Amino acid sequence: MDFTGVLEQARAIGDQIVDWRRDIHQHPELGFQENRTARLVADTLRSFGMEVATGVGRTGVVGILGEGKPVIGIRADMDALPLQEINDVSYASQTPGVMHACGHDAHTAMLLGAARVLSQMPDRPEGEIRFFFQPCEEAEDDEGKSGATRMIEDGALDGVDHVIGLHVASDLPAGQIVIEDGYTTANVDTFYATINGKGCHGAHPHRGVDPIFILAQVINALHGIRARRLNPIRPAVISIGSVHSGNASNVIPDDVQLTGTIRSFDDATREQLHREIEAVFGLTRALGGDYALRIVKGCPSVYNDPQVAEVVRGAVIEMLGEDVIYRLEPGMGGEDFSYMARKAPGAMFLLGAKRDQVERPHHSPQFDLNESVFPLGTALLTETALRLLRGE
Repeated sequence: MDFTGVLEQARAIGDQIVDWRRDIHQHPELGFQENRTARLVADTLRSFGMEVATGVGRTGVVGILGEGKPVIGIRADMDALPLQEINDVSYASQTPGVMHACGHDAHTAMLLGAARVLSQMPDRPEGEIRFFFQPCEEAEDDEGKSGATRMIEDGALDGVDHVIGLHVASDLPAGQIVIEDGYTTANVDTFYATINGKGCHGAHPHRGVDPIFILAQVINALHGIRARRLNPIRPAVISIGSVHSGNASNVIPDDVQLTGTIRSFDDATREQLHREIEAVFGLTRALGGDYALRIVKGCPSVYNDPQVAEVVRGAVIEMLGEDVIYRLEPGMGGEDFSYMARKAPGAMFLLGAKRDQVERPHHSPQFDLNESVFPLGTALLTETALRLLRGE
């Protein structure tokens, strides 16, 4: 089947893709609570004649099409965010305090579109396609595990040769595509720390150990890690997000609590950052205090396998032309597709979906998308999967 045929088939079901998206958008569900969405997905996949597994990774769904090798996975996430939508549209969220503010509703709808096109394709190449409808990309459960991790633990990616996915971008021109090689998002880690001192009256600081004074030295040293301890060509970020201490203006408190985020691309830099942060907090003891530090690893960086990214890029160019490719530097955000792309070589591309001239950033109450691009997303997922099945 030629490229025009795939795109035409996707455009022919454009209204259905929009309907799926709007249905899901009106009924958003938080991570590991995607029960209604999972039922919609499972019922739809079964209507295409697919084998379907539910409850994968708690509330995830896997559709299976074909058999044999290679095995190609395509992933979409399903969860919403705890935000109150402010858009005045007919498909606005009907669940108070919850909305699809990152486009996961669109991801799910476009993957359903790809499933429909591929399941109705008589000349589909040999091999298996697995459709991963993943829960809880935006958060983690009480064991610190996201939906991708849970699905992997349940065996969803066993035997998968390549995995692909897309993410909409509400700030990029509609129809523009970003597909880069290598790191595209960051390792996302968090630190929780307490600096211990000895409280006393603010008028007599020499009678105690001031943890706030120690904090000032620690903050400078933390920011100095990036400037003076790391190789300057390796991207990294340490940001302090919260500081809490004391209750009175004239009392030096016993301790200070602070939290922060740690971002990097490669694993060597990630581990070095953790060591350097631990060393920085050792300053507290030199100044008469003490500390407790806990560093929690979050999702790793997304690494686009260059060969898989080239397959995506080739599909984009032959289907839409080189002009639609938009160059974008890697960002320090996080995406738990990274777990899947470390289980099997994979790639994620961005699909520009800017709706209008209003700023509609991700994770904001006014987030929304240009629905005209949905067939493009479906067609590119479909064509990339076909190319990977053919071993291109």
